[in-house]
Amino acid sequence: MTLTGKNYEETGRKYEFTWDVVGADLNLARPSMGATLNVEMYRLLQFTMRDILEQRYGTEIVDVLFFEAGVLAGKSFFDRYLKGASDVNTLVKTIQNKFQELGVGIFRVEVADAEGRSFTFVVDEDLDCSGLPDTMDHICVYDEGFIKGILDAYTSSSYKVKEIDCWCSGARTCRFSAEKDG
Repeated sequence: MTLTGKNYEETGRKYEFTWDVVGADLNLARPSMGATLNVEMYRLLQFTMRDILEQRYGTEIVDVLFFEAGVLAGKSFFDRYLKGASDVNTLVKTIQNKFQELGVGIFRVEVADAEGRSFTFVVDEDLDCSGLPDTMDHICVYDEGFIKGILDAYTSSSYKVKEIDCWCSGARTCRFSAEKDG
C-alpha cells in the first residue's frame, strides 16, 4: 500500500499527493515536537532536492517541475483553506491570515484591476528565499505556481503568474504579476 492507499502495481506511483500525507495527526506523530519546523530545515530539503534534480535534468526542466508542483499545492491549499471565500476581499484576507499563521510570508495585494484580470501580489519574508544571497535571479518558481493554483481554483479560469521582483535579485521582497489567460 502507498500513502494514498492505492497499490503501486495499479497506479505505478508510490506517493500520489493527498492531504493525508501533509495533514497527518501531528499530535500522535510528533507529540513533543509539534507542527513547527525551522526554516533552515525546510530550505535544506528544498535546495538539496533542487540541486540533485538540476544536476540530473537541468535547470529548465526543474523549474517546470517546481512550477507544476506549486500549481498542485496552490489548488490543494485553496481546497483546504480558501474554498469558503465568497468574494475577493475574503479570499485575500484568508490568504493573509493563513500565510501568517503557517509562516509562509506576509501576503498582500499591491495592484488589482477592477475586472480581476490582473494583479500584483507581494510576499514579504518569503519562506523560500528571504535572506538568501543576491544572485540576480528570480528563484521563486514554486511560488509562481502556488499563486497560479490558488487563482485558477478560485476563478475556474487560467492565470499566467510571473515573479517580477525577488529577494535574490536585490528587491528584498517577492513580487508577482498575475494576468488572466486569454
